[in-house]
Amino acid sequence: MNQIGFTPVPNRISRLVEIAYNLWWTWHPEAQELFRRIDARLWEDVYHNPVLFLREVRQSALDKAANDSEFIREYHNVLTLFDEYHVFEHTWFKQTFPNRLDRPIAYFSAEFGLHECLPIYSGGLGVLSGDHTKEASDLGLPFVGVGFLYPQGYFKQTITPSGEQEASYVKVRFAEVPATPAFAPDGKEVVVSVDLPARYNLPDRKVYAKVYKIQVGLATLYLMDTDIHPNAPEDRELSARLYGGDQEMRLAQEMVLGIGGVRALRALGIEPAVYHMNEGHSAFLVLERARELVAAGFSFAEAQDIIRGTTVFTTHTPVPAGHDAFPFSMIDRYFPTMHDELKISREAFLELARQDQSWGPTFSMTVLALRMSGRHNGVSKLHGAVSRKMWGWLWPDKPEDEVPITHVTNGIHTESWLSPRLKALFDEFLGKQWTLRIDDPALWEGIEYIPDEDLWEIMNDMRADLVHFVRMRTRQRLARLGHAPHDLQATESLLDPNVLTIGFARRFATYKRATLLFHDVERLKRIIHGDGIRRVQFIFAGKAHPRDEPGKAFIREVYQRSFEPGLAGHIIFVEDYDINVARQMVAGADVWLNTPRRPLEASGTSGQKAGLNGTLNLSILDGWWAEGFNGKNGWAIGDASAEYDSEEAQNHADAMSLYDLLENQVVPTFYQRDEKGIPRQWMKMVKECIRTIAPQFSMTRMVKDYTVRLYMPCLEE
Repeated sequence: MNQIGFTPVPNRISRLVEIAYNLWWTWHPEAQELFRRIDARLWEDVYHNPVLFLREVRQSALDKAANDSEFIREYHNVLTLFDEYHVFEHTWFKQTFPNRLDRPIAYFSAEFGLHECLPIYSGGLGVLSGDHTKEASDLGLPFVGVGFLYPQGYFKQTITPSGEQEASYVKVRFAEVPATPAFAPDGKEVVVSVDLPARYNLPDRKVYAKVYKIQVGLATLYLMDTDIHPNAPEDRELSARLYGGDQEMRLAQEMVLGIGGVRALRALGIEPAVYHMNEGHSAFLVLERARELVAAGFSFAEAQDIIRGTTVFTTHTPVPAGHDAFPFSMIDRYFPTMHDELKISREAFLELARQDQSWGPTFSMTVLALRMSGRHNGVSKLHGAVSRKMWGWLWPDKPEDEVPITHVTNGIHTESWLSPRLKALFDEFLGKQWTLRIDDPALWEGIEYIPDEDLWEIMNDMRADLVHFVRMRTRQRLARLGHAPHDLQATESLLDPNVLTIGFARRFATYKRATLLFHDVERLKRIIHGDGIRRVQFIFAGKAHPRDEPGKAFIREVYQRSFEPGLAGHIIFVEDYDINVARQMVAGADVWLNTPRRPLEASGTSGQKAGLNGTLNLSILDGWWAEGFNGKNGWAIGDASAEYDSEEAQNHADAMSLYDLLENQVVPTFYQRDEKGIPRQWMKMVKECIRTIAPQFSMTRMVKDYTVRLYMPCLEE
């Protein structure tokens, strides 16, 4: 399976190409290690991208590996794992629902966060979609994902010397990433089209999208790209960037995602039995399905019943701005004939998604998704309650607690986020087959048998790894900015690998309150410096949307605070947050800080990733932490039952609680050591953290919940 443009791969190790094109390697460190062993420097230079690696690697390095007996032994060990993984007979879905394997589940999402080498995600929604896909593969679901393969991805973040976020876009060359053109049953490349109205001095036109295939273990993603001939330059930009452009571009993007996505599946010969809309961006898929059914002879009411019976919708945000809604005038221009094709009136068509706003009626993607799906859910228990209150007006005859929006609390793909150091420890104490029982709480009781000394040593190593990573990234940034050699050398002493390290990394939306820590700066300085021994250091990372000026102001404040006397050297901002940075931080931090304004955090998953790695959560009781906190596995900031007259009052109360916890519980517990230098109480909390968080907030549990509670009822109708 050699590829054009690759350095010729010796036959003895030729299946490296096959592994490179299946993102199974993203959650199998032993597979990544094969590429690293061939050329460690190049592996870092290509940012852990095996396809680009095989294009750039020297022939001599491949030949050397092919003649290295130790490498060959590891190569065959990886191939054994890879081939065993693809034995479909042993999957959970095959064993549990053997008669449903031919009923595909189509999962639509605007972004998929699979790995840093594929920058087609912006944050939590995309990472959740990527984790969902990986777990669907692990469990053997008949699963296909549908989305966009953005040629420019999400932006790369650089921070100026004054702390300003600057966004740049680097075009992804599809020949250099693990994506290949998708082919229809007749052997032709799949290209679909969607009709769009006149704009940019262009007449009414068709926009074409080429479909690419990404293999994720046993699961397949089909991602569309509009940057192709014969599209006009303006239309080529439709899928260029994630969440780019104005409202018109957003509407056009969502038409291509929903309508084009359904057409892509048809062209591929895939007939889904279930459609899952991950957030409202893909909601136009229900219109395309309704159009098909009416054209086939069904009435719109009949089509609506069929669609509702086979469609699942997940809403992800209680923040109103997170729900796309378009003026009726735009919908009239973009869908001038849709009501005729559905054989309903214009008024009835617009009513399908009507949401009245202060500026007038709008066509809401969330309302459309809720009205045209039969099963709906939020992404945590608290978010389910918030969603029932938020959207209860759609069911005026039902009391709030009977509004048919349930919840499936988010989880994480364990093997993608677990530190390889801890993976080896778990293999030893939980058994080699523990990954087959991730959602079994009984399995995780075995954590208690790990000696504190062994676990503490690994946690110290992971913290040191994080400090090394931050030093390296900071040095690279300073070199880019043209700093003198002595400044670069000074990064060698940045942070202290033996100091309590607190991480804060996420999207810099204002409701997440990244600057709450600085509410009382003088008190913070006293906490940081302690008695000179019990010190604290903070590592921040995160991006603000390019048009989110308040969010960018938060980044600027954090960055500028990191140079303030008393804080400098103890607070650092790592630029260009992505999956790689996240992986380093959730494993290496001792504490994971999360300060959203309750109840605006729908779920959040970074704290779950941290908890899996033994990093203790210090968080507002919002999203998943409202379910995860048990009083012994971390700390809860603030009073979840309190009501405040203003945001300022809430900020003050939460900040005071945060400082109190740091001063009286977090710092003392971390630094209270026995004669062996082990913080026994801290280790007790770490074990409780892993034991309780790992099974309950795993993607294994989550995808099983979706399958049993939401997908299977659709398949049985």
